[in-house]
Amino acid sequence: MAGDQGPAATPAAGAAATDPDTAGKPDATRSPDATNSPDATRSPDTANSPDTARSPDAARSPDAANTETGPDAASDPEPEPDPDAPPDPMAAPDPYARRPVPSPHTPEAAFDALCTRTAPSLVRQAYALTGRRGLAEESVERAFQLAWQRWPEVAMDRDPASWVRAAAHEYALSPWHRFRRAHRTPGTPPAEAAQRAVLTVLLSLPPARRRTLLLYDGVGLDLPETAAETEATTPTAAYRLLHARRAVAEAVPDVDGQPELLHRHLDALGRTERLRRPRPERVRLGSERRARLWTRAAIAFTALIIGATALTVRTAPTRYEPPQAPGRAISGVPPRMGPGPLSYEDEALRQKLRAEPHHGPARLLPELR
Repeated sequence: MAGDQGPAATPAAGAAATDPDTAGKPDATRSPDATNSPDATRSPDTANSPDTARSPDAARSPDAANTETGPDAASDPEPEPDPDAPPDPMAAPDPYARRPVPSPHTPEAAFDALCTRTAPSLVRQAYALTGRRGLAEESVERAFQLAWQRWPEVAMDRDPASWVRAAAHEYALSPWHRFRRAHRTPGTPPAEAAQRAVLTVLLSLPPARRRTLLLYDGVGLDLPETAAETEATTPTAAYRLLHARRAVAEAVPDVDGQPELLHRHLDALGRTERLRRPRPERVRLGSERRARLWTRAAIAFTALIIGATALTVRTAPTRYEPPQAPGRAISGVPPRMGPGPLSYEDEALRQKLRAEPHHGPARLLPELR
């Protein structure tokens, strides 16, 4: 019975697929009864019929193609991409692909954060040490430039802020500033009387005591840390601190025995002044420019030394030349002497010879008398 029903069902299916009256109707193509019926979709006679599978009319019919590619038709699974295959250069970029996000923890970002956080307080501390706005700003900027040049060392330090602070204080208290014309005259004092008195007594202290007092009572370091930053022993730092406090108490009696009030006075120094803090980008550019300048100067100096060495090698003698012995007198040989002065007779004869004419035989042949 299976062999008799297969050929009979095939023309009917072909007629239904190519009939123009029924092909365009939605009921004929997408009937829920015909589509969802298991007998209609999975009939072994129609699925295995060679005429139905190979029918040119059914293959070329657009309606039949739309019916086969519909959402209810089964489609072949797409092949999985090969992970070992090289990427296609002509393929469009995937907008949903994960892109590497730049890390904010770069050396530039860390340096900028350190400069932004510590520069204002360092400028005020340098102003308290020097009493000059320009020198305070220059000291902090040079300290950060040096920190950027040695950033691997500064970044690995236990406290990078203390490294920069020590560099700024050392530059601000350098004795070579006294030879600069711009720093020979004192700076403008603060407007407030209390700050002016504290700054005046600070500037009258020796640089070591001034720095010790600022670190201990101004910054808030303990005595061992103050001694370590000032490169002194703990007893020496304590001695400097006691003498500095005594001098400040004599000039400003209100702070005698009150460290908190002294701390407020030191912290208030420079807050009312218009101090310019260095910008991180400018500091980095200036540091790199200074490093390039010193590198070129070192290269030029090295080339000069090499040229001088080459010239010396070229012009120097290649063999030993003994020095010339000094002259000495020889005994037994009379000294060489020239003609002495002429006598009176010799002078008369010379004048007579010069007065006689230069021609005639009488001059060539003497006369006998």
